[in-house]
Amino acid sequence: MNSRVARIAFAIDVLAVIAFAAIGRRNHDETGNVVAGAIGVAAPFAIATAIGWLVAKAWRQPTASRSAIIVWAVTVAGGVVLRRFVFHRSTAASFVVVATIALGVLIVGWRAAYRWRSAKVR
Repeated sequence: MNSRVARIAFAIDVLAVIAFAAIGRRNHDETGNVVAGAIGVAAPFAIATAIGWLVAKAWRQPTASRSAIIVWAVTVAGGVVLRRFVFHRSTAASFVVVATIALGVLIVGWRAAYRWRSAKVR
């Protein structure tokens, strides 16, 4: 894949993490600046997403299932660890479950939809 596709795929992953954080804040009726709040919640997961891309070498095959699963796993695990120990935020079991499911749907899901659509076009 070319570097343009990789950059777009990385951006989609980061936007997925920000969307997850924004939706979560909205569902919990959190106050304050919407953008700053969402970015604050998303930060540990966005950092972990970048680490996941490095671990998976996802730029080589950004839409592959292997890349998706590795990026998702590292995003969740790394995001939870960073959230707890670096950002000093709670990591309740229910939050971890919701983060795992939501980020799986978003990070793995867009790739599955992309591959499905690409297969239909051929």
